[in-house]
Amino acid sequence: MSSQLLVLASTSIYRNELLKRLQLPFETASPDVDETPLPGESAQATSLRLAQEKARAVAADYPDALIIGSDQVALLDGQQLGKPLTHDNAVRQLRAMRGKTTCFYTALALLNSRTGNTQTEIAENHVTLRDLSDEEIEGYLLKEQPYHCAGSAKSEGLGIALISSMSGDDPNALIGLPLILLTGMLRRENVRPF
Repeated sequence: MSSQLLVLASTSIYRNELLKRLQLPFETASPDVDETPLPGESAQATSLRLAQEKARAVAADYPDALIIGSDQVALLDGQQLGKPLTHDNAVRQLRAMRGKTTCFYTALALLNSRTGNTQTEIAENHVTLRDLSDEEIEGYLLKEQPYHCAGSAKSEGLGIALISSMSGDDPNALIGLPLILLTGMLRRENVRPF
């Protein structure tokens, strides 16, 4: 078993709760990263770049750690959807998404700050929303206020009622942290939950 500290480079309560499921001790650190996509950058490339940047952003404070960075980008009709941050933006996102399938790319980076080795992967999930009325969208947003979630819906909460179908690599990835991929990466660093 590795003696290195495990660090989650995120202040997301959702990622924190997901990582707790592995029952491994870890610390959290706040990465200061601009999440704006670069011009012409694909959704996959944006999510992967940001996951790596988040891990690297805290590495100087943790020179002997395994640092987890993760980022999610939603793609609808060729357009990236980030975190809406406001009610009006969330309304626009959900109106655009209703009756359609959105692809969520959740990138994961595991940086070994002792060796400099970084493992990266991307989990892909597809979510189709019901053909929602404006009233349903408004009602949902007022109840859940998912303004810090890419795509404006939390599948782990009331947002599940907006969804007509979902498929993908890992349901945890949709919430923000691909645990199936992460456990494989940790095993390669000799870290196992049991």
